[in-house]
Amino acid sequence: MLQSIYIQNYALINELEIDFNKGLNIITGETGAGKSILLGALSLVLGQRADTSVLKDKSKKCFVEANFQIKQYHIKDFFKQNDLDYEDVTTIRREITDNGKSRAFINDTPVNLSVLKDLSNNLIDIHSQHESLLLGDDHFQLSLVDSFANHQGLLDTYRNKFEEYLVLNSEYNKLVNNADKAKSDLDYFQYQFDQLEELKLVEGEQEELEEELEQLNHAEEIKLKLSECYNLLSGEELSIISNLKQAKTAIESISKYIKEGEELTKRLDSAYIELQDIENEIELLNEKIEHDPARIEFIRERLDSIYAQEQKHKVSSVEELIKIKEELQQKIDHINSYDFETEKVKKQLDLLQTELEQDATSISENRKAVIPKIEQKVIEILKLLGITNANFKVEQIPSEEFLPTGKEFIRFLFSANKNVPLEELSKVASGGEISRLMLSIKSLIVETKTLPTIIFDEIDTGISGEIADKMGSIIKKMSKNMQVINITHLPQIAGKGDFHYLVYKKDNHETTNTYIKLLSQEERVNEIAKMLSGEALTDAAIQNAKVLLSKVE
Repeated sequence: MLQSIYIQNYALINELEIDFNKGLNIITGETGAGKSILLGALSLVLGQRADTSVLKDKSKKCFVEANFQIKQYHIKDFFKQNDLDYEDVTTIRREITDNGKSRAFINDTPVNLSVLKDLSNNLIDIHSQHESLLLGDDHFQLSLVDSFANHQGLLDTYRNKFEEYLVLNSEYNKLVNNADKAKSDLDYFQYQFDQLEELKLVEGEQEELEEELEQLNHAEEIKLKLSECYNLLSGEELSIISNLKQAKTAIESISKYIKEGEELTKRLDSAYIELQDIENEIELLNEKIEHDPARIEFIRERLDSIYAQEQKHKVSSVEELIKIKEELQQKIDHINSYDFETEKVKKQLDLLQTELEQDATSISENRKAVIPKIEQKVIEILKLLGITNANFKVEQIPSEEFLPTGKEFIRFLFSANKNVPLEELSKVASGGEISRLMLSIKSLIVETKTLPTIIFDEIDTGISGEIADKMGSIIKKMSKNMQVINITHLPQIAGKGDFHYLVYKKDNHETTNTYIKLLSQEERVNEIAKMLSGEALTDAAIQNAKVLLSKVE
């Protein structure tokens, strides 16, 4: 529960500290005295955003610090999960600097606003007039039904699967789109690949073919020169080999007379053998080389095909064409793999969709099971609060698509008068009816959700008299199980309080300040009397105030 709050330099508050108590804490005060300012300051420690507009003195910091007694509320795991020091009396502090920067602390450990909000959801529920308007909001209505269904674990499981479903569905659609686009390119890639595959390219063949073609184009000239060389080496008229043989014989015959003769003989013999070998090679080469028009045509066609592909792909070698063919093969394989990947993801998606359908059905059935109880209890309380012909229905509307909270919408329908058809809240409920509806629902939430503190900010808007007294009784009953802080203008409700605080403001020469104080029993009588009759206290008002206070349960 909220034990105390300290506020410094916030709006009309220079400095203020107040302790709260168990049970029903009533806050009253004139319009404009600063009751809403207190809630604004409290909202800071609960994680709401703020800027320099909240500073009373723009040259100084704003401090708001609240102490919460949390021993019996079993939220130690929250502190472990967020690496925070646990204290039975936990302190939350918020600072707003003069340049608009904000800092938040839980038990003196700095935290971000999301952590602050998560903790506050376990500590306090603030019901304002603005929240009454939320009663007509689909999400708000859905969350209320789910709180009664008490299936948060199932909702969390469904929500995790739903998020996975969104990711997987996005991946599937992306694969399908990519596959459609890629398949439009498949024929083109396949055509290019087939052209290169048909050529059966071999590394180095272009150079070999070009060399062979050059040779075949000059075959006659080559044969003529080879024949000429052969005749010079061993022809009948002039034979180099024959003459060399005679020269070797001549030197050999005189080698016994000159010491160089033997060496010269060897050299001439070596030259003779080499020339004979050259003669044989020339003869074989001459026989091998032939002018072959068919081969020339084949090579030219082959090279033309290679050149055409090189020009098409803007490269200059067979090796580059082979690399392009391999890349095309990879592209084709990748496109063909889309079908496999798409089918794989589709199976995962179908399986997840089946699980979502099952979970969504369970969620819907859980809601369906508690809805009659919600309807019955809300109607009972509404009748108690003076709407004798109240009719209230919770409608489940199926959705074609999966939603973050299941596969349906929830809609509250209401009618305050006999024989008037049920319609959506926003269309038929007045301000006073909305207040009573919200109180009815809040009183039920107390049965399903354990919260240390609930704050009502003028939930009694639009009601008075006996209905106000009954509303006060309901609020009083709620305070038996939790701390209730109720801001009210109605004496019938104020009289139900266990403790009564007065918010007031004073003017000095320079500024206006807001203050709050806990009233004594005598001060309570006077304050409630003023609420009954105005500033001019009458004996009748005082007596009525005493009667109201004597009726406290």
